[in-house]
Amino acid sequence: MGWFGFNAGSALAANENATLAFFNTMIATAGAVLAWLFTEWAIKGKPSMLGAASGAVAGLVGITPAAGLVGPVGALIIGVVAGVVCVWGVNGLKRLLRADDALDVFGVHGVGGIVGALLTGVFNAQVLGGPGLAEPGMILGQLWVQLEGVLLTIVWSGVVAWIAYKIANALCGLRVPEDQEREGLDVTSHGESAYHS
Repeated sequence: MGWFGFNAGSALAANENATLAFFNTMIATAGAVLAWLFTEWAIKGKPSMLGAASGAVAGLVGITPAAGLVGPVGALIIGVVAGVVCVWGVNGLKRLLRADDALDVFGVHGVGGIVGALLTGVFNAQVLGGPGLAEPGMILGQLWVQLEGVLLTIVWSGVVAWIAYKIANALCGLRVPEDQEREGLDVTSHGESAYHS
């Protein structure tokens, strides 16, 4: 529910922009849930509750950059695309990058955000139902601007994360010794047992 406040509240008023953002948030999320479930069903033979929840988050992330800038049909398409592409993000891309992403944060938030940012440049056009770009020929220019923003964000985040990683590793280290990891950090770091034997 907070995501509705976040997206609609970005209008800073109770007006038509806030209403559009609220409605688009709901539409994109519903589209992403269904897209994730049907994609998972096609790939794995059955949908899952975790997939539905992940699809909802993928839709919320995907529509956030576009919430007040696209029409409802654009929001639905953004949600569907985010749902399908994020299934690949948490399965194929994670393996391709050999990422240690236990909670699929990048596969859902990173990939979903990239999809939403790029498609904002497409569905903002008035010819496609958005309130923004008046000329259809402006779509490619706006898509390029969106891509530049995505690439700049990836580079900036990568550099800052690498610096933070190096500082944290130098100050306190990032891994505990292997014997403590095997015994369990609940016992070795916190002095209590997480599970009763």
